[in-house]
Amino acid sequence: MTLPTAPLSAFGSAAAGNAADRMAGSQLLRLAVGPRMYAVPIEQVREILKVSQLTVLPLMPAFVRGVMNLRGAVVPVIDLGARLGGPTTALARRTCVVIVEQRSGDGSAQTLGVLVDAVHEVVDTGEADLEPVPTLGTEVDTAFLAAMARLRGEIVPVLALDRVLDEEALAQAIATHAQPADGARLH
Repeated sequence: MTLPTAPLSAFGSAAAGNAADRMAGSQLLRLAVGPRMYAVPIEQVREILKVSQLTVLPLMPAFVRGVMNLRGAVVPVIDLGARLGGPTTALARRTCVVIVEQRSGDGSAQTLGVLVDAVHEVVDTGEADLEPVPTLGTEVDTAFLAAMARLRGEIVPVLALDRVLDEEALAQAIATHAQPADGARLH
C-alpha cells in the first residue's frame, strides 16, 4: 500500500504515515468539535450516546467534564475540544458522548466517554483518501493526529485517540492541574 509520492520528511513522523496505511480501506466517524470537523476510526467507537447527567469532579482540568453512569459502570468523560487545546464544549441539542475503549500500556481496556459537539456520519475511506500529517499548518498538536483524510470535499484531521486519550498523559495533566502555583500540596 503506497501513499502519495511526497517524501515522508515533508509530512509528519513515520509513525503517522504508518497510521495512515493502517486506516486505508476502513471507515471513519466524522464529528464536530467546535467549528472544526475531525474523524476517528470507527473500530475504536463502541457507541454514541445523548449527553445524560454528568457528575462533575472537583479539582479537575477543563478537559475532564466529569463521570457518567453507563449501565452501572462509572465512565470518565473527556471534553475533546478542551483536550485539543480549545474551549470547553457547550452542551446543546446535538452534543453527544462517543464511548470509546482505550488500551493502556499494560493491555487492559479503559472505557472513556468523549464529549463532542455533534456526530455527523460514518464514511468509507480508501487508500487515496488518506495523507500523512503535515508538520506545519495544523490547529492541534500533530502528536494527536494519525492522518489527514479527504472527506466530502474537505481535508479532515483523523485523530489518534490512543495519543489524545493516553492514560499516562491524562494522569500527568490532571496531577499538574491539581498542584497550586506556589508548589504547596493539596490535601
